[in-house]
Amino acid sequence: MLKHRGFPGRLPGTDYQFTIRRENKKGATPLTIRERYRDRKPADRRADAGFLAALIEHFGDAPFERGNLDAGRLSWLLGREVLPEGELDPTDYAQLLRVDISRAEASFPEIFSTSSLDYDDRNGDESAEDR
Repeated sequence: MLKHRGFPGRLPGTDYQFTIRRENKKGATPLTIRERYRDRKPADRRADAGFLAALIEHFGDAPFERGNLDAGRLSWLLGREVLPEGELDPTDYAQLLRVDISRAEASFPEIFSTSSLDYDDRNGDESAEDR
């Protein structure tokens, strides 16, 4: 199982997990497409947005291996913002996935604001070297 170094382990300030520590000896938890209903808790929606923002920041729109990413958190985005590369094998840690940026932006426009992903522009027009 590939461990994604530098990927956040959880949503800051919460217990919403983004990664797992070790491989499950019984096999990977299957990825399943979960239906997101309008009445989901705001905290759950923030966790989805935070996880998707971390995926985009870490991988962009390039294919990435499932590895140690949490199956439950991936399942909330699977089939919409996160798509399998090729045929989906739901129990394979080596399954390649990718973020569909256009669908992600339509579903979670708040993570595409300049304050969320563009860290170089947080302090106005000064560049990273000026700080």
